[in-house]
Amino acid sequence: TDGERQAQTDYENFVLSSNGLIKSLQEEIVQKTKASSAAKSDHALAGADHVSTVQELESLEQYKADLHAECDFLLKNFQIRQRARLEEIEAIQNAKGILSGAASD
Repeated sequence: TDGERQAQTDYENFVLSSNGLIKSLQEEIVQKTKASSAAKSDHALAGADHVSTVQELESLEQYKADLHAECDFLLKNFQIRQRARLEEIEAIQNAKGILSGAASD
């Protein structure tokens, strides 16, 4: 009958449109899965870069602290070293004077 033929035609059209929709949705799932995988990979790389950068910053902070301690040591002992050097120069000049006086005798 005409009603059954119309129902059969409607059903076939429904199946065709459903198959097209299912195919497009499956393709969309594949694309989103690829995008998700790429994003996870990028996230892992960014995490590794972050860890590396933090370690480098910590290393630089330790280097800065070591330099600061070294500079503090030099500044703290500068007067002592300067006085010792002046005394050494005076002693050398005195010895030079004594030797040059002894040589002229």
